[in-house]
Amino acid sequence: MNLKPLLLAALALHPVAANWPDFLPNTRNVAVQADLPLDWAPDKNIVWTSPLAGDGQSSPVVWDRRVVVTSVEGDMKDRNLVVCLDLETGKEIWRRDFDSGLKVKSSLYVSRAAPTPVADADGVVALFESGDLVALDWDGEVRWKRLLTETYGGIEAEFGLAASLAQHGGTVLALIENNGPSYLVAIDKSTGETTWRADRRSVISWSSPAVMTLAGIPQVVVSSVGTVDSYDVATGERLWTIGGLGGNTVATPSQVDESRLIIGAAPGRGEADAEGAAMSNLLIEVKSMPKADDDTSVVTAEVVWRAEKAMASFSSPVAYRGVGYWVNRAGVVFAVDLENGQPLFAQRIDQAPWATAIGVGDRVYFFGKDGTTTVIRAGKTFEKLASNTLWNPDDLRADESAAGREETPERRAAAANFSGPIQYGVAVTGDSLLIRTGNRLYRVAGDSK
Repeated sequence: MNLKPLLLAALALHPVAANWPDFLPNTRNVAVQADLPLDWAPDKNIVWTSPLAGDGQSSPVVWDRRVVVTSVEGDMKDRNLVVCLDLETGKEIWRRDFDSGLKVKSSLYVSRAAPTPVADADGVVALFESGDLVALDWDGEVRWKRLLTETYGGIEAEFGLAASLAQHGGTVLALIENNGPSYLVAIDKSTGETTWRADRRSVISWSSPAVMTLAGIPQVVVSSVGTVDSYDVATGERLWTIGGLGGNTVATPSQVDESRLIIGAAPGRGEADAEGAAMSNLLIEVKSMPKADDDTSVVTAEVVWRAEKAMASFSSPVAYRGVGYWVNRAGVVFAVDLENGQPLFAQRIDQAPWATAIGVGDRVYFFGKDGTTTVIRAGKTFEKLASNTLWNPDDLRADESAAGREETPERRAAAANFSGPIQYGVAVTGDSLLIRTGNRLYRVAGDSK
C-alpha cells in the first residue's frame, strides 16, 4: 500500500510547527520561516482565541505544537502560573501554579509575569519578577525550582523586573537588574545549578539579554543604562564594552549579521539626557583577532555609525533585509540603511507598539499597543500594506461579563489609561501568529496573499 498520499494529507491537515523557543529569536539573525496572513479582523483569519488565567506580559513560546505562557494571579501577585496550550486548538493542556517568593501589590504599574520563558526538547524554564525560577518537563512536572533571592539577595524595583530569559545549549541566562544586588547568571538547565555569575551595577533597567554568535564567538549581549556589555556564554568573562550611552533601558540588542548588531534607546519621560539617548541608536561591529602566544582571541567592538534621528522606546529595533527599523513612543518608524547608517524614511504607523516588530517574507509587522497591527513592505521606501484590528471592544466586554470578571477600580483605570487590552508579545510558528494580551491569547492564520 502506498502510504505517501495519506502522509501528505496528514501533513496538510497538521503542518509541522516551527518552534519559537524564547524571546525575540528574530533579533538574532535567524530567518523567520512562515507564511503569515496579510489581513485579519475579529471575524477574519482568527483561528482561535483562548482566555488565560491571571495577568501576564510575557511573550508566548512554542515547541512542537505546544504553546507556553506565564502569568501571575492574586491581589499581591500571590501565585506564579505556567500554562501549556495546544497550538492547533488553543485548548489548555496543563497548568501549574506556584506560590510567589515575593508578594507585592498587583497593579497596572508593575510588571506582571513580564519575563518570557525559554523552551527546548526537554521542557520549559520560566522566570518571574519575584525571583522564582522553575523548570518543567512537557508533562508539566517540576524538574527543579530555585528562588534567586535566597542565593543572591532581595529585589528592589519600584516597577518590577522585565528582562526575559535567554538560552544557549544547556544553559539558561537570567539578567536581574534592580536597586539591590544586580547580576547576569548562567544556570544549568538540567540541574538548576549556577554555572557562572557576573556582577553588574545596581541600576533600573528592563532590557533583556541576547545570545548571539559574533565574530565566531557565542556571547550574551546586554544593553543597559549607559553601556553595552558582552560576556562569553561559556565562562561569563566580559569580552567587550561600549560606554557613554543614554536611554538604553528597554530595548534588547538585535543582530544584523555575523559581526554586527544594532542598539535601541530613547529618553524616558522627563529624562534630561535626551541628547545622550539620541546618540545611542547605533550599529556596533565586533572583531576577533587571535593572540600570537596562545590559542585565545582578543575580541574588540566599535561603533560604526549612529542614527541620531532614530528612537526605540518600548519595542526593540530589528534588522531585516538590509534595513534597521526603530519605533518611538509616538509610533514613528525610523528606517535606516544598515550599510551606512543613512536615514531612509520616518513614517507614523497606526499605533505605537510595545511588542517588537517581525520581518517575514517581503513584509514587516508592527504590533500596535492597542490592538492594531500595521504591515508595511520590507525595503528602503515606506509602503503600507495593511492595518489589522485584533478585537472588537464590545465583544471583549461581553466576554469579561460572561467570565464573571467584575468591574473594579483597577479595571476602570485600565479602561481610562490604557483603552483596553495591550498587545504585549508575539510568536510566529508555521502559518500562524500568536498574539498575547494580558489575559488572552490569539492565533491568527489564513490567506497569506
